[in-house]
Amino acid sequence: MILISHRGNINGKDEDRENHPDYIDEAIAEGYDVEVDVWYKDEEWYLGHNEPKYRINLKYLKNDKFWCHAKNIEALNKMLKQDIHCFWHQKDDVTLTSKGYMWTYPGKLLTDNSITVLPEINNDIPKKCLGICSDYIVNYKDLK
Repeated sequence: MILISHRGNINGKDEDRENHPDYIDEAIAEGYDVEVDVWYKDEEWYLGHNEPKYRINLKYLKNDKFWCHAKNIEALNKMLKQDIHCFWHQKDDVTLTSKGYMWTYPGKLLTDNSITVLPEINNDIPKKCLGICSDYIVNYKDLK
């Protein structure tokens, strides 16, 4: 089971720290993959959910532990050209990541190639999936 911290969160949402590189690094140090929100604007890379907030460099994004959620089309285009594991979605039931995983919206049907996102929203017990992305990923440690 792949365990993915949502924006660096491990045991609940911390909107003040989400997507901050230090917060993300802490989640990785705990052994988790991390979903990060990525922007490309004015020839620069940024992390941030609703806006480009934390400037980073391309090398930082090339982390095997990252699941990069492109927040603008420029970010998606640039990440694909750099072979960075990424995806784009809004409210689709499912979208494919650049590595062929099925990133699945909360509450939607799952397969053995699905990453279920935020199962806590619907109090779902993840079954028959490849991985989980959660703000409470610590709660799923025993599934690993």
